Amino acid sequence: MKKWWKTGLSIFVVFIMLLAVTACGKDEVKTLKVAEVTRSIFYAPEYVALEKGFFEEEGLKVELTTTWGGDKTMTTLLSDGADIALVGSETSIYVYAQGSDDPVINFAQLTQTDGTFLVSREKIENFSWDMLKGSTFLGQRKGGMPQMVGEFVLKKHGIDPQNDLTLIQNVDFANIPNAFASGTGDFVQLFEPTASVFEKEGKGHIVASFGTESGHVPYTTFMAKESFMKENEESIEKFTRAIKKAQDWVANNSAADIAKVIQPYFEDTELDLIATVVDRYKSQGSFATDPILDEAEWQNLHDIMDEAGELPQAVGHDVLVNTSIAKKVSNE
Repeated sequence: MKKWWKTGLSIFVVFIMLLAVTACGKDEVKTLKVAEVTRSIFYAPEYVALEKGFFEEEGLKVELTTTWGGDKTMTTLLSDGADIALVGSETSIYVYAQGSDDPVINFAQLTQTDGTFLVSREKIENFSWDMLKGSTFLGQRKGGMPQMVGEFVLKKHGIDPQNDLTLIQNVDFANIPNAFASGTGDFVQLFEPTASVFEKEGKGHIVASFGTESGHVPYTTFMAKESFMKENEESIEKFTRAIKKAQDWVANNSAADIAKVIQPYFEDTELDLIATVVDRYKSQGSFATDPILDEAEWQNLHDIMDEAGELPQAVGHDVLVNTSIAKKVSNE
């Protein structure tokens, strides 16, 4: 009788331990809600992290939502509809300037150049920027990073956007390609894959890259509210580590292989076109090779915003950027 009791007790103890281990395993999986500003091949490393299971390796479950626009993305983050936002760093400056007592902190950089290209209506063999003088230029929405970078680059090449050409900025982002296709403008500033599609269909010709011309800038970064980062430091570190794994994978694999991995996020885009766009971004260094947003990039962002008259106030790198986690995972 005593032997049976001991055996039963042992089985019961083992059962309880198994339940505890199972429960701990479940608790280790942390769900993070991520809001991306748009769906873009420009964000290839993010989709690689999802498809290659890098978040799962870190014990994270990422729920990705596309919020279509900087304002909507930041509103979603501030209202706790998302834990993390992927959006331009300028939005964190706008929020800070409004007097937020819980500032939004940039903690992991994904892209490090502008993602737009200058497309001409006519084919130009030997393009030079002064060809834009006297032309009609269909630019991006005023106040957004594409527009600010566009004007910054024009001024860099001695072109006054307000006086040396006819600048159109009153067309909604989604309608800019259609406006150009229907005959508006001699030049247009377009994102991929639209720029490559236009070139393929003969509707336009890529003649220059705004990303190459403007230099490194924190164009798209992962950010979170300061309070969330303090309460979830371990999860933020795991998230950043997964992004670094994806950045390494993108750096070490071909555009064709990257395209195959991220194709599920662009089902309406042909695989060879995805590869073309990835190769274009990769060759000009648009994908950040590590998640560290350095001071030089932050200062370049300030200069671009200031030149466009859109900088509400200067904000130090140490105020809205946390590089400690990015540096830690980059040095592992």
